[in-house]
Amino acid sequence: MTPIPSAKQLRTPSGLDIHYQDEGQGETLVFIHGSGPGASGYSNFQGNYPWFNEHGYRTLVPDLPGYGLSSKPEDVEYVLDFFVSALHEFLQALEVQRCVLVGNSLGGAIALKYALDFPWHVSKLILMGPGGLEEREVYFQMEGIQKMMSDFADGALDREGMRRLLSILVYDPSLITNTLLDQRVPICALQPKSVLSTMRVPNLSERLGEITCPVLGFWGSDDKFCPASGAFKVLTHCQNARFVLVNRCGHWVMVEHRDLFNRTCLDFLQNA
Repeated sequence: MTPIPSAKQLRTPSGLDIHYQDEGQGETLVFIHGSGPGASGYSNFQGNYPWFNEHGYRTLVPDLPGYGLSSKPEDVEYVLDFFVSALHEFLQALEVQRCVLVGNSLGGAIALKYALDFPWHVSKLILMGPGGLEEREVYFQMEGIQKMMSDFADGALDREGMRRLLSILVYDPSLITNTLLDQRVPICALQPKSVLSTMRVPNLSERLGEITCPVLGFWGSDDKFCPASGAFKVLTHCQNARFVLVNRCGHWVMVEHRDLFNRTCLDFLQNA
């Protein structure tokens, strides 16, 4: 497994070991990764969080329970409230009372629910192709979700299987590097099947009007996991929201258009 720099580990009050990066000083940004075989905070955001450190921000990049090098309990259901509770325990243990949440896919749904449950702790939201905006049946019609569920159900993915699956996440498959495969394939072998089989994310659309903090969103027009129509739900219902819709881009805006993502986020953080 490729070494992850500056890694730390924290045990939450409920007994979960959370593996994370904690870099920089200043306002705290919490990067919340998405779902999928072999997913981790570092593999999702390694091209982003160091840039924000250089521009005066503290970044926390945890592995969600069930993912990365964090605990992978087999006796829990991986529902949205489980992740929100784990994230809250993690941030409270680090005495983070207010922060910006940066969430991709499942991480976007977690960020939305966290802002609904703990609005006084969230100063801003940055979302990339967030989940939690459609009914479960809609997501299961998406090519990427179908492929992810079927491949993982068949057993831990080998290197070429992982390459094929991750290629659906992006418009340009050359972005699926050997380094990324080195990071994700070993983690995939450790993940219990329940991580995906018990996952339930409710449709939060009707509650978006309760979110009062500024929201910045990104969506790739070629996203095969979360339909881009979700962007209009956020724009319609949230009180203070803007979205960047990017063509020739899949589910990983922060990877495929890293410079655009980083610069746009910095402007939002400084001026929203």
